[in-house]
Amino acid sequence: MSALKLAQVPDRVPVKLVITVQPDIKKALDDYALLYARNYGAEESVAELIPYMLEAFLKTDAAFRAGRKELQDVPRLPIARRRYGKGSKTTDTTNKENT
Repeated sequence: MSALKLAQVPDRVPVKLVITVQPDIKKALDDYALLYARNYGAEESVAELIPYMLEAFLKTDAAFRAGRKELQDVPRLPIARRRYGKGSKTTDTTNKENT
């Protein structure tokens, strides 16, 4: 079988990953996991493969790599975080606590 772009993942401690994707992406990810198992003789869940797939994607995205180099000298601002839950509103909690 031909080599996949994603090499066999190393041994690691499993991490739970929760994402929401469209049904066609879910089918493609399931198919990739099946092809991965056939290619390497080891079954891996989609959740275990996704971080390595994202890493491979980012490493091969030339525009991202170039843009990221430009960001090295740019001060980083804190990212606003939103809280969701019963009775709470969408809020910006950057540098402050909700009272």
